[in-house]
Amino acid sequence: MVKVGLIGIGKWGKNHLNTLSQIKCDLIGISDVDEDKKLLSKQYNLDFYTDYKKLLNIVDAVIVTTPTDLHFNIVKYCLNAGKHVLVEKPITTTSKQSKILMELAHSKNLVLSAGYLYRFNNAIIRLKQLLKKAGNIQYITCRYIHSTKPPRKDSGAIFNLGIHPVDILNFISEKKPSKVFAKKSNLLSEKFEDSAIITLDYGNFFATIEASCTHPEKKRDIWVIAEKEKIYVDYFSQQIIRYPIVVGYNNIQRADPIKENIFPNEPLKEELQYFIDFVKRKQELNIDLKENLGGENYHTTRACELSLESAISGKEMILDE
Repeated sequence: MVKVGLIGIGKWGKNHLNTLSQIKCDLIGISDVDEDKKLLSKQYNLDFYTDYKKLLNIVDAVIVTTPTDLHFNIVKYCLNAGKHVLVEKPITTTSKQSKILMELAHSKNLVLSAGYLYRFNNAIIRLKQLLKKAGNIQYITCRYIHSTKPPRKDSGAIFNLGIHPVDILNFISEKKPSKVFAKKSNLLSEKFEDSAIITLDYGNFFATIEASCTHPEKKRDIWVIAEKEKIYVDYFSQQIIRYPIVVGYNNIQRADPIKENIFPNEPLKEELQYFIDFVKRKQELNIDLKENLGGENYHTTRACELSLESAISGKEMILDE
């Protein structure tokens, strides 16, 4: 069984710890610079280290859930130590660093996976299936909004919130945007934006993302306006409503909305189990790692990076990769 360690026991790290205790894996140690987190290690009967480098001596793979600005150095060290890594999104704060880690994982023949848990959300998976028969996409609108007090200290709304919809859009469309344009506002912090609107150009359709930590509602939803169907997805509650409306030049054909019954799952549990199972298959079968080298994260990070540059400069940015 894969021996797993967890690095970083903050709010989201605690969710990982609880979930790892419920799935098939050999979780044997945790690490955090805060010695008070040792109480959690006793609760789960795990080894505890304030220095994550010592944890690496007893594990095959690690989950990294530290603040974003610490990801690069920690993940780089873990990969150089020969450990498979699942790191929370975003893997780094720059696409350059993301590419360095991706290439390092490739050279070491190691799994490097980014924590985009909505790829494991049943509503998002079903939406991807529905798009195959929905006809040409006209446009997509996404919201990832809530209220955060205080705001995060390691990243703004684009990298912290908007990065999820960007990844979802790339995942469901199986495409990458060619251009981005964004606007932002800084009400809570001079350093990090708290709200942003991002427009992504996918060539034959465009998509907009509203990302905000100052909104009174908590919403994670998408509208897909396509040729044969208009589809609404609330991927927080995992609900889908389909509107079979066919719009032509001379007429509009309508049918009653269809509410799909989605079996709600726990994406974090699915994500972690997938990573651990993938590492196990890698160890046993020496399988091809192309699907798990962090490449998806590079494109997502690059889109968010240029969105932030666009919001600062006021100019449309072209994705050059």
